[in-house]
Parts: sequence; C-alpha cells; structure tokens
Amino acid sequence: MTPIRIALVDDHALVRDGVRTLLSMVERFEIVGEAGSGSEALELVGREQPDILLMDIGLKDINGLELTGIIKKRHPAIKVLILSMYDNQEYVSSSLRMGASGYVLKEAPSTEIISAIEVLAVGGRFYSGDIAQKLGGGGGDEQELTPRERQVLLMMAQGLNNKAMARELQISVRTVETHRLSIRRKLDIEKPADLVKHAMDYGWAPQA
Repeated sequence: MTPIRIALVDDHALVRDGVRTLLSMVERFEIVGEAGSGSEALELVGREQPDILLMDIGLKDINGLELTGIIKKRHPAIKVLILSMYDNQEYVSSSLRMGASGYVLKEAPSTEIISAIEVLAVGGRFYSGDIAQKLGGGGGDEQELTPRERQVLLMMAQGLNNKAMARELQISVRTVETHRLSIRRKLDIEKPADLVKHAMDYGWAPQA
C-alpha cells in the first residue's frame, strides 16, 4: 500500500518521541520529519511535503492554530491533525476555521490517533468523541460508531468495495461486512446511498 507520510510538530521532545514510537508500529506510516517550533515546521513542510501533519497548539514561537492557517494557505493539500491536551470549544472551533481536518486529544487511546490519521489520509475528517459533541454535529448516533466503523463508512463514501476496504485496512472481507452491518444498525440506515449521504452530511466525506 502507498505509505502515509507524516510529520510531527510539538515543542516537547518527549511527546514527539512517544508519538513517533506509537506511529512507527504501523507499517504503512512513514515519519518524514519532526519540528519543535513554528519556524522549523514551516521549513520541514516545505522540504518534505508530508501527507499528514500532527500539530500541537502550545508552541513557543507561534500558536499552533495560527501555524495551521499559514501552512494550509501555502500547502492546501496537506492534512493537519491537531493533537492537543486542550478540549475547549474555542480551540476546536478555531482549528476548523484555520483548515485543520481533525482534532484529537493527547489523552486519547492510541487506536484513536491511528484511526484519525487513516481517515484523514483518505480525505475525511476525524474528531475525538468529546470534541465531536462540542462541535454539535450529528447528535448521539454518530458517537456510537467506533473509529473503525467511521473509517469503513468514509471508505464507502469514497466508493470502495468490501475487498478494497479489507485490503486498505488490512482486515478480512468478513470483518468489513460485520462493520457495515453494525453501521446500518447503529444509524438505522439500510441503503448504501443513504449511508454515503449521511457521511457527507456529517462532514466525514467530501461533498460530491
């Protein structure tokens, strides 16, 4: 599979070490660089052009949200995932305005961070459960979906069939079918076209 090229921006080396160790366990992830400041991040992004940029908010030389806006203007194809200890509404809303594609708390389970990267890589958006509730989008049904189910729903919206999804997620076709059944039951939506529309309405998939 095509590697997902990732860059890390955090002013704490210990945090970067932990995130790098976590992501290096996923074969498809390729860490192309790290930065501890805004100026280093701009240089890194211009040089490496990563697919995904994991961005901390509390940088010393510039606010990570402002930096996100600058990077998105210069490199609109790069997906920015905010990885922060802050969960207040102001930061979450600002991240959206600045063009971030996701917001995950540093205290989130490792599986959620990995899922967020995978979802952003195929064009979707991802927010931790508590963050999604702060955005006020979709209500409770969407929050019942697991990170993996959100991935499957997004891939359905991208037009992937079960075999393609299984290959992309490195799971069996039967597991994909199980996820699809669970999604239909949780959202109470049977038709695939209606599920795709649901994903687009909630912002997980680009509008057609």
